[in-house]
Amino acid sequence: MKNLFLRFARRKSGARLIEYGLIAAGVGVAIMTIADQAGSDLNTLFISAGMGLR
Repeated sequence: MKNLFLRFARRKSGARLIEYGLIAAGVGVAIMTIADQAGSDLNTLFISAGMGLR
């Protein structure tokens, strides 16, 4: 298994795949953070309007 990983890591296509995976993970974390904050802001807005979940 270790040899398979080392062969994969040595290839340029493998390095690109790992880089794209890291970029995708970073974008995913950013989207989740933004969505969480937007949800909190919307809940606060609805509570102040008297329509929020309590």
